[in-house]
Order: sequence, then structure tokens, then C-alpha cells
Amino acid sequence: MEPRISFPKVTPEGFAAMLALSNYLHKSGLDESLINLICLRASQINGCAFCLDMHWKDLRAAGESEQRLYGLDAWEESPYYSERERAALAWTEAVTNVRNGHVPDEVYERVRKAFTPKELAELTLAVTVINSWNRINIALRTPAGTYQPAKAHAAKS
Repeated sequence: MEPRISFPKVTPEGFAAMLALSNYLHKSGLDESLINLICLRASQINGCAFCLDMHWKDLRAAGESEQRLYGLDAWEESPYYSERERAALAWTEAVTNVRNGHVPDEVYERVRKAFTPKELAELTLAVTVINSWNRINIALRTPAGTYQPAKAHAAKS
């Protein structure tokens, strides 16, 4: 599949604005591995090859286990995630699939118990930002496979 246009080249200001949101989130106080985990999950739902490649590599470079990554698509049945991660993943799915009945109260109550109001606002921003990146990369056919993570840590087994 050939890329349609290069988002950063044709709108450097728009690209910079999106990057600023992403950079804010990485400094927000939310755990970086949690941010990447929800980004990977939203990207699975949306089918964004570029973002799947990026966030899988970022998680592995930060030491995330293969087992947790392979089980992510079935996180509800997999024993590898904390209750806080499960709440974030449920929130991610509900916000990503907002057209399918909006965000249910049960999901809100679950995530509200695991996150402070500020963390919940930032988690919501993280989900909406990755959904925006997914839509940009899917629409413009950004090619996957060339991304290299900034962090290079030994992966956990």
C-alpha cells in the first residue's frame, strides 16, 4: 500500500500540534507503559498498522513482556493485567467505540475507582489522541515498519 501524503510535510504545524498533545501526555504523570498499552489497544480496535508497530515496539523496548502483549486483544480473559490496567482498557474500548452506545455508566464507575479525576481526564485525552493518530495514519496510509523506539531496554521475559 502506497502512502497518500506525508502529514508532517504538508502540515508541519498540525503535526506539531498533535505531537504537543502526545508529549504532554508522556509528562502528565500517567505511567508511560499504561499510555502505550492503551494506545496499542485502541490501535488494535482501529486497525492502524503504523500505530500497532510503534506502540508494540515502544512497549517491548520499555521491557514489556511478550505474554502481556499477545494477550492484550483478550485482556478481559487474560490474567496478566492489574485492576487499574483493566479499568483503563475498558475505558479505552468504550471511548474508542463511542458510536456503539456511548460510554456506559458501568465503565465510568469502574475507571473512576481506579483513577483520580485528573488522571481520568488525562486518560481520556490519551484515548482521544491515539484515536486521532489512528485516523490520520489510516486515512493517509502511513507505512508501518520503519519506526524505531527511542528507548532501548532489555526486554523482560
